[in-house]
Amino acid sequence: MFVKILMLLIFFGIMIAVGFYSRRSATNVNDYVLGGRRVGPWLTAFAFGTSYFSSVVFVGYAGQFGWKYGLASTWIGLGNAFIGSLLAWSVLGRRTRIMTQKLNARTMPEYFGKRFKSDNLQIAGSAIAFVFLVPYTASVYNGLSNLFSMAFSIDYKVCITFMALLTAVYVILGGYMATALNDFIQGIIMLFGISSVIAAVLSGQGGFINAVAKLSEIAADDVAVPALQGHPGLLASFFGPDPMNLLGVVILTSLGTWGLPQMVHKFYTIKDEKAVRTGTIVSTFFAIIIAGGCYFLGGFGRLFDVPAIYKPDGSIAFDLIVPQMLSTLPDILIGIVIVLVLSASMSTLSSLVLTSSSTLTLDFLKKVVWKDMDDKKQLVIMRALVAGFIILSVVLAMNPPTFIAQMMGISWGALAGAFLAPFLYGLYSRNITRASVWVSYAFGVGLTVGNMFFKWIKSPINAGAAAMIGGLILVPIVSLLTPKMDKETVDEIFTCYDETVVVHRTSSLEE
Repeated sequence: MFVKILMLLIFFGIMIAVGFYSRRSATNVNDYVLGGRRVGPWLTAFAFGTSYFSSVVFVGYAGQFGWKYGLASTWIGLGNAFIGSLLAWSVLGRRTRIMTQKLNARTMPEYFGKRFKSDNLQIAGSAIAFVFLVPYTASVYNGLSNLFSMAFSIDYKVCITFMALLTAVYVILGGYMATALNDFIQGIIMLFGISSVIAAVLSGQGGFINAVAKLSEIAADDVAVPALQGHPGLLASFFGPDPMNLLGVVILTSLGTWGLPQMVHKFYTIKDEKAVRTGTIVSTFFAIIIAGGCYFLGGFGRLFDVPAIYKPDGSIAFDLIVPQMLSTLPDILIGIVIVLVLSASMSTLSSLVLTSSSTLTLDFLKKVVWKDMDDKKQLVIMRALVAGFIILSVVLAMNPPTFIAQMMGISWGALAGAFLAPFLYGLYSRNITRASVWVSYAFGVGLTVGNMFFKWIKSPINAGAAAMIGGLILVPIVSLLTPKMDKETVDEIFTCYDETVVVHRTSSLEE
């Protein structure tokens, strides 16, 4: 217990110290929200990766999907690495940085407002972002509860209250730069921690080969595909017992990052061309290790099929699977796990609250309530809203309405379903119309929320994936059928890609 508490105290001390150190880099709105658009490659890459993966992934998703799909759940982590990180950086990174600087857009709703010349789009986007980031934040807290109970026997409410206070301190003090610096430190902890935990868990099962052999002997009787029920070996197979639902999870958790405000925001802050190239590589390898490692570990969950993971009605408490896997580890490793999951969760939480407060201040209050708000007042209100958003999310987390994966699926489905298609197409095409953005908003939110009540699609994960794919189809179709924006206005926006720059010969072979 002494070792675990000492590790936590050191961790908390470093986080707060970074917050105080970063105060001098958060004296105006642009610095507070964007780090002055001068954040280097490693900080940006780690900020992207640590915001991507939280306790939701490590505890909720790894437990649930590892149980359902066995070792094939590792495909989710690989999808996160190559679609959610590598492809996202390659397709969005450079163009997002260039256009958002041209538009002087600091948030995703502000990008929509300025790119499509519509204050109403900006205001509606801010409402969507604010509302649907709340359940995601609550799910981050919820993922910590079982781990803390396992390690310290501390009440869940005490855990989330303390974590919220700590996050509030360094985000309020240092803004984005404090978040990025802490994300870098937390990312290093996550890399070391997941490697240690995987090695320890497999060692407890007699090594990798023995663990796979044990897993291959288990017949999955509860899979969704009737023809595959009861067949041994599926949990250790290439595509697992339910390939189609597995594909839905890959799409939601990988493509979803392209439309999440807190993820895309990282591209706004990139310093230079080198940061894009290096950040692409670093964030991809980070995702391979963290996401691939989490889902790979979760794939062995059925080897820990014990009464503790079952609810009174006989259903499985998926959020208890990973804590149960870790409960037999030595104290030093449990301490590492706690710091690992805290790192993942706090980095995500800080990104979410900063995104929410900046969106509400810049995209709603300044547009609707207080139009002549100066820079100093914006900064004060933004910091106050960081505290307010954390309080709100804690209140929701005290009595979470459902388990982790559902909460995250609803949040990601609505946000990425509404934002992904118009954001992506808006960076590349001059023909996207305002009406198509409204349609994407309505479809993404409508499908996700409607599915909560009417269950058109059984899995909220698949519903979220359908919202994203549907938006990508609808936006270009609606744009073909609705009035185009003023050509001169759009052409002027796209001049940002045509500017001539001078580079060193080592960067270009052009004469």
